[in-house]
Amino acid sequence: MSSPVPAPAPIPTPTDVEGETVVGEQAESPWRRFLSDFFESRIAVAGLVVFVFLILAALFAPYVTPQNPYDLMQISIMDGRLPPGTQGEMIHYWLGTDDQGRDMLSGIFYGLRTSLGVGAASTVIALFIGGAIGLIAAYFGGRVDAMIMRVADLQLSFPAILIALILVSILGQGVEKIIIALVAVQWAYYARTIRGTALVERRKEYVEAATCLALSHRRIVFRHLLPNCTPPLIVVGTVQVAHAISLEATLSFLGIGLPITEPSLGLLIKNGFDYMLSGDYWISFYPGVALLITIVSINLVGDQLRDVLNPRLKR
Repeated sequence: MSSPVPAPAPIPTPTDVEGETVVGEQAESPWRRFLSDFFESRIAVAGLVVFVFLILAALFAPYVTPQNPYDLMQISIMDGRLPPGTQGEMIHYWLGTDDQGRDMLSGIFYGLRTSLGVGAASTVIALFIGGAIGLIAAYFGGRVDAMIMRVADLQLSFPAILIALILVSILGQGVEKIIIALVAVQWAYYARTIRGTALVERRKEYVEAATCLALSHRRIVFRHLLPNCTPPLIVVGTVQVAHAISLEATLSFLGIGLPITEPSLGLLIKNGFDYMLSGDYWISFYPGVALLITIVSINLVGDQLRDVLNPRLKR
């Protein structure tokens, strides 16, 4: 008589250290995890909402503002220095007018276009230049690294406003001149940041494997090394946008930045500075508030990005 066939052994289920069954969960994607971590902070979310609103206001300024403040056909000199809430000859001035009769609300929206555009353009260009220089310095090392970093250290030893003042004085006024000056001021920050990160990544196994495969230096640097150095650049770039906007506003306030035909928030503040003590506070006050809100909102987003993208700061 044949012996009975033994029953098949049960399939083992994954257990944790205490012997309890672990419920299988689908791995969360990095993008979804990033969003969930970012939206944990209500202050950062509020800053992001405000910043997005400012961007939309700047982009659609010609369509949402009651007046083009730099179209002479829409300006009446008789409406000069009207207080907020006044009904003028053409429109209702919710934030008042300046000495030329231009609507302050429209001027702020148009000024945001210039300030945000200059800040974003200079930051993106400086990020690419400084990031490439920092990667080259970290990858090749030796004399190349020493020479590049000494130049960066020399620039960082001077105040940013001093360098910008010298360059703008030499180049002259204009949006392109301001962007060049801001790029020259900012590139060293990105070079320093990405060099420190790249020095750590360069010692890891994937870089050694790529080198053993005889891949080109350009492919190793920009295809393998750069993506792993991106998070610190994002954080620094976000903060530097606010720094570039404040620096451009300072130059325009001093009268050596943008010309009067290309308004920015700094130039609007300068236009009303002479009337601060005469009671017409709104000409400088409201552009100053707009500049403050812009910089604070960007900094709030940058601080949360720093906490989310830096594993050492994880709570």
